[in-house]
Amino acid sequence: MTGVEGEHKASWDEGALEFAGLSRVRLDALLQELLGRVDEIMDSQERLRALLDAVVGIGADLDLNSTLDRIVTAACELVGARYGALGVVGPDGKRLSRFITHGVDADQIAQIGPYPEGHGILGLLIEHPEPLRLTDLSEHPRSFGFPPNHPPMKSFLGVPIRTREYVFGNLYLTEKPDHADFTEDDERTVTALAAAAGVVIDNARLYADTERRRRWHEVTAEITQLMLGQVDPHEALQLIATRAREVSGSLVGAVLLRQDGHLVVEALDAPASFQAFRGRRIALDQPGLADILDSDEQVVIEDLADLVKESGRLTEAPELEELGRTILAPLPAGSSTAGGVLVVAAATGTALGVTPGTDLVRMFANQATLALDRAQAQRDQSVLAVLEDRDRIARDLHDLVIQRLFATGLQLQGMQRMVRPDVQERISKAVEDIDTTIRDLRAAIFELHHQPGQSSLRANVQSLVAEYAEPLGFRPRLVCDGPLDTAVPASARPQILAAIGESLSNVVRHAQATDVLVEVSVTGTEVVARVSDDGVGISGNSRQSGLRNLRERAEALGGAVRIAPNDPHGTVLELRAPLNAAPS
Repeated sequence: MTGVEGEHKASWDEGALEFAGLSRVRLDALLQELLGRVDEIMDSQERLRALLDAVVGIGADLDLNSTLDRIVTAACELVGARYGALGVVGPDGKRLSRFITHGVDADQIAQIGPYPEGHGILGLLIEHPEPLRLTDLSEHPRSFGFPPNHPPMKSFLGVPIRTREYVFGNLYLTEKPDHADFTEDDERTVTALAAAAGVVIDNARLYADTERRRRWHEVTAEITQLMLGQVDPHEALQLIATRAREVSGSLVGAVLLRQDGHLVVEALDAPASFQAFRGRRIALDQPGLADILDSDEQVVIEDLADLVKESGRLTEAPELEELGRTILAPLPAGSSTAGGVLVVAAATGTALGVTPGTDLVRMFANQATLALDRAQAQRDQSVLAVLEDRDRIARDLHDLVIQRLFATGLQLQGMQRMVRPDVQERISKAVEDIDTTIRDLRAAIFELHHQPGQSSLRANVQSLVAEYAEPLGFRPRLVCDGPLDTAVPASARPQILAAIGESLSNVVRHAQATDVLVEVSVTGTEVVARVSDDGVGISGNSRQSGLRNLRERAEALGGAVRIAPNDPHGTVLELRAPLNAAPS
């Protein structure tokens, strides 16, 4: 038994030793596996901590530009990417409107050239906004390659950023350390960051939109305050153009008014290269321009330079090549304007600070019309005050001064028979002077009734007579009597002026006169224009062509021409026309 037990004991010891050896191997493996799991957990915790830190970091403030920069930087740091970019999808949903980079300095960007617009693999993510991992960018069928001076890039991870149901843009990451590929964990991490970034971006955009609206309303209040006082229309339009450019973040702000079949650039706020456009007249036959002016809605042009290129008119205004997104808001027609348009245009490749779907620019356009109407109302009020004052002066002159002069004249005439002949002559001269003064006062009264800014027949006759002072060698005498500016119809005035001009021209060429008297008066139901000279008079067939023109003008007015000798010598030429006859 002892021998058998010894054998069994030896066998058991050997098995125990073998089992112990196997347990240690298994235990080491389990321990290694456990350590690996712990490392993974620690790595996951570290990645989660980094992700949380990144989420907190990108939401540090609500400025959209700095937020986008922080998102790109955080994504690169999370997965160890050397290069990163965030492409913002434009309003058309097909191209990139902005491109924010990380890992490439300004000198390299300048050497590479313009930012990508969203073709190739970048365009693939725009078309199909789903995460994309590539081992080698160049092997993808949509790869277009890189432009000159572009740094080499191989591994790639692209993840869309969504704000609610819309795709705001895409994160592009390349080049992990040691030429490693992006992993599934990298994709999940960046996708989680992109989800948080979408919320942060949406909040930043809402905040920016609120700030824009607040600024627009502040500026609106500023312009309204300006219009409560005395309004200078040019100053008001310039302020509207300037503030519209500032709050919209545009390169150019301008107000164009419709005048005589054209649009005239009345106010402009822009860089020096655009100042030549101030006062420029633009024909309304430009494609679609008349439709915009007749519409109540503002029009958005995504790229003004492209539109001008397509029309073939870029050579006429090469400065427009600098302009991209443009908003044209029609100015409604008012009491002082036939309408127009307010324009704000951003530089090519930049966005306008105007929330899509809002009418903030059109609100400014309405203020432009209001400013013009307000200025016109103030001008009308000033003119009305002047006319009321003139009416008062005219009444005082007629009821007091003229009546006293007339009474004085009658008294002098009554005294003539009571004095010596030499005194009678002096009294007659005084009476004539009084009559002349009364006539001048009546002319002044009629002039006071003339409304400033309107055409004046009396003023036109004065200017016409003054023009003949040089060719005659002396200034003709002029007598205007009666309500020329109110009684003579506007349609007859050109013919009367032409008849006086024709008569004076005949005197210059044929009369050899040393004195000329021009009289224009309204008597009863007709207007009379008379030109008298002390020249050689009419003989034979002289002046026949000029007289024929005068007779034609008189007939056009329904009147007649009379020619008679002047006493003691010279000629009297008289044109009479009824006030109620329209020219034929």
